[in-house]
Amino acid sequence: MMTNVDKSEMKTREELKQNKKEKKEQREEVRDVKIRIRLFPIWLRLIIIVLAVAVSLFAGVAIGYGVIGSGEVKDAFKESTWTHVIDLVKKK
Repeated sequence: MMTNVDKSEMKTREELKQNKKEKKEQREEVRDVKIRIRLFPIWLRLIIIVLAVAVSLFAGVAIGYGVIGSGEVKDAFKESTWTHVIDLVKKK
């Protein structure tokens, strides 16, 4: 049995323990906040980006050839059209 222990010392120790518990709880709360759950996984994001680029490319070709140019939209996807375009660019 401790006879020299003062009540003020006991209270201080209890306060220190309480402070430690509070700090520990705060650290646990901070850890909980940092956890992030993704709605779309990264691989799905990459596939969506590739598909979006492909759709943009086809839409650009269709609009450029059919609307801005004076051709028909379905002609923009024919092989003969592209060989003609490549021949014009290379020009021997």
